[in-house]
Amino acid sequence: MNSLRFIPIFLLFPVFLWAQHTIEIKAKINISSKVIQVNQDITFNNTSNDTIKFLILNDWNNAFSSKSSALAKRFSDEFKRGFHLASENDKGYTKIISFIDDESNFLQFERLNNQIDVIKLLLKNPILPNQSQKITTYFNVKIPNDKFTEYGFNSDDVIYLKDWFLSIPRYENKQFLTQSNENLDDISNELANFSIRLEIPENYIVFSDLNHANNNETLINLSGNKRQDFSIILQPKEKTSYKHYKNEIIEVISDMSDKRLNDIQTAIVIDKLSKYVAQKLGNPTIPKIVVSQKNYDKNPFYGVNQLPSFINPFPDEFIFEIKFLKTYLNNYLKENIQINHRKDHWITEGIQQFLIMQYIDENYPNFKMLGSLAKLKILKGYNIINMDFNDQFYYAYLLMARKNLDQPIGDYKSSLIKFNEQIAGKYRAGLSLRYLDSYLENEIVLKSISEYMNLNQQFQTNRYDFEYILTTNSNQNLDWFFRTIIEKRDLIDYTFSKVIKKKESIQFTLKNKTQVAVPIAVYGLKDKEIVYKKWFTNIANDSTITIPRNGIEKLVINYKNEVPEFNARNNWYNLKSFLYNNRPIKFTFFKDIENPFYNQIFYVPSVQYNLYNGISFGLRINNRSILNKQFIFDLNPEFSTNTGKILGSTNVQINQFIRDGRLFNIRYSLGASMSNYAPDALFTRINPNILFSFRDENFRQNKNEYIQLTQLYINREKTAFAIDNNTENYSIFNAKYFNIQSEMTKHYSLNTDLQLSSAFGKISGEIEYRKLFEDNRRINLRFYFGTFMYKSTNSEFFSFGIDRPTDYLFNYNFIGRSESTGIFSQQFVLAEGGFKSKFNTRYANQWITAVNGSFNIWNWIEVYGDVGLFKNKLSNPKFIYDSGIHLNLVPDYFELFFPVYSSNGFELKQDNYDQKIRFVVTLSPKTLISLFTRKWF
Repeated sequence: MNSLRFIPIFLLFPVFLWAQHTIEIKAKINISSKVIQVNQDITFNNTSNDTIKFLILNDWNNAFSSKSSALAKRFSDEFKRGFHLASENDKGYTKIISFIDDESNFLQFERLNNQIDVIKLLLKNPILPNQSQKITTYFNVKIPNDKFTEYGFNSDDVIYLKDWFLSIPRYENKQFLTQSNENLDDISNELANFSIRLEIPENYIVFSDLNHANNNETLINLSGNKRQDFSIILQPKEKTSYKHYKNEIIEVISDMSDKRLNDIQTAIVIDKLSKYVAQKLGNPTIPKIVVSQKNYDKNPFYGVNQLPSFINPFPDEFIFEIKFLKTYLNNYLKENIQINHRKDHWITEGIQQFLIMQYIDENYPNFKMLGSLAKLKILKGYNIINMDFNDQFYYAYLLMARKNLDQPIGDYKSSLIKFNEQIAGKYRAGLSLRYLDSYLENEIVLKSISEYMNLNQQFQTNRYDFEYILTTNSNQNLDWFFRTIIEKRDLIDYTFSKVIKKKESIQFTLKNKTQVAVPIAVYGLKDKEIVYKKWFTNIANDSTITIPRNGIEKLVINYKNEVPEFNARNNWYNLKSFLYNNRPIKFTFFKDIENPFYNQIFYVPSVQYNLYNGISFGLRINNRSILNKQFIFDLNPEFSTNTGKILGSTNVQINQFIRDGRLFNIRYSLGASMSNYAPDALFTRINPNILFSFRDENFRQNKNEYIQLTQLYINREKTAFAIDNNTENYSIFNAKYFNIQSEMTKHYSLNTDLQLSSAFGKISGEIEYRKLFEDNRRINLRFYFGTFMYKSTNSEFFSFGIDRPTDYLFNYNFIGRSESTGIFSQQFVLAEGGFKSKFNTRYANQWITAVNGSFNIWNWIEVYGDVGLFKNKLSNPKFIYDSGIHLNLVPDYFELFFPVYSSNGFELKQDNYDQKIRFVVTLSPKTLISLFTRKWF
């Protein structure tokens, strides 16, 4: 252990209370133009031992001025289109007029490379230790629309000001923090004394967590000492929604409400919760706090907020309590804890979630996650209905861990993917503190949090100060908690092996499946009552343990879920049974959360359609719970209304998750399917498959690579309707490589495909590129090349499709696979040649090249064009092209193509034009859902 780690930062780098920076602001707000004219004085007090030669200033409002800012990049990463499609009036900027020091020198400044919202101010006179210097600056601030980050102006002429002035970032380790605005609400400023004078229109009123003094209708004076940040809200007087709630602890300014509560009930809840937080954490250092609906909307309580209001499974007060408590704690902790909020965010997030869970335990111990829905008999069999309210925190973390997408909660907030940053990481931080609290007992964690809060009233702190306090109070080595639980993404998974029952004792081996040595609790149950509990530590490998018999009927690891384990399904042993972990089988309709006490099998009706089978009704039977599993089976028999036969598919998968390195998953699968490919003919497809999945070390990169190896065995019945009636049984080895890099403004993918069989060998490659330009124009380009290496058949069945593939691998969801005329023959799949016009020659049996492109002219209306060369045996290469209008209504789900001009001529004037229109339609909800979930993962 490195003892230096436990020297508190306040002993190494003291920051004295009398040495506050001072910021004085005079601002005139123009409501119609959404521009603030600002005169700001900054008095910087150098409390360090360093000579300051330049100042760094946060200008986070300027992040809204460019589509290339870090803020815009994050929007793009998360597939948020609003900012890139917004008008200039909706965006924001900061226009600096001048900087002048206290000797009337005009100072030069620059914006940091790739950080347009961070200013480097070059000083004529360096600031020596224990000296100060005053800087005067003039600038204009254009306020952005609040639809991007919840802060700014809205259509009701309400303005919520946040991070709009020039602030002094935290100074540590001999340098200023240079962190850009990334919509994480995590600005880390030096404490300062503020004096603000606002000039506003007569019909407006100001609400703020700063102190008001000597105000009139148009001149508002605000002040606050030792503040990191503050909020200012301007509302038209006739639209005032904020109210003041005051008790002996604090004054709360809030517009949060619930239509089911009256004003008195709302006031009682706010009084109750503010006193609860003060009891747990101590009195706040600030006299007022703003708790707004905007704050909540930015960081809602996921779960409760997803339930439609008409369901209302909770008491009236409860929903409001949880929403208000979460928001109040968030604002309270950020103002009272002086940390680097981007680096050590897990401290405030962990304390917030820890106290929410404690509040539920103390006030609503019997509440279920879905409230009164648990009383409905029809839902009693679902584990998700019977889960305790606080169990949702564990399962939200587990959702990401089972996807192998969890990240260390101690990582920088800006490095977390959205689901981890917004939900799973915060919940895991709270669970971790709860885990530590259960292990240490005696409220040591809560006492340490309170001491840490007090320390923050005097000094800037970091995670090592928190660790020092916890270690001192517990008198234990907590390296396992901070180095493993906080700083790593190691999985925890314990189970039993070799259980021996004796008359007076039980001997068992506690097996550590991941070799992560952290404390684990073992329980003994008798008649569902706990008769034994003990924490075991330092179990890095298998350890044999003997405990008293005590009439124990079941041994259970982590019975109360104190430890955030990866797999709870192997945590118990029934001493009354001859079979280890003899979980009974439980059949459940549709889907459920994982239940460790049962082998769950889910069944759900399925409906599919194609032209030949008609509507197929089936019953899908699988073990796919809401959480991913290593072993998955899926059986889907279906009855075809057209043929009267039982068809369908089945699939078995084994996932091998790899925690470290670029290769993060290997999936082994075996699938089989049977369906009609023509009116009177079936196909059977069997495909063993191995998929290797790679990702970038930075999870936010949206960059993935795949290698897929498949052996396909296909049997086709003969039919007069197929393109080639002589090709019946064939086997093909298929190797593919994918490289995909995707975000909202730019998409790139590379795909190579090798196919080998006794009849042919072919190789092809495809590159796709999509770009959204700053003028909101979008271009899509695709290049395809394919060639046969050898070919011993004269059949065109395996040839490259120019305008429609034959799909001999049966990979595409064609509604009428064998149709050559009629509406279903017009279904388009972007594959191989990718041409939208139909040509006389529809296949290439030697090689083909094609370039497909489109460009939007207005919203979802695009023009497209395709050009290419192809060669068939005994003929010269042929050049073809087409062009037309593309209605990209729902990408990859519903699209229309209207040919205009091609190698066939001017198609609009040709006969039967309606038969030339092509369409894309996907009858798969999974495709549509992916358009909305991609911004989270």
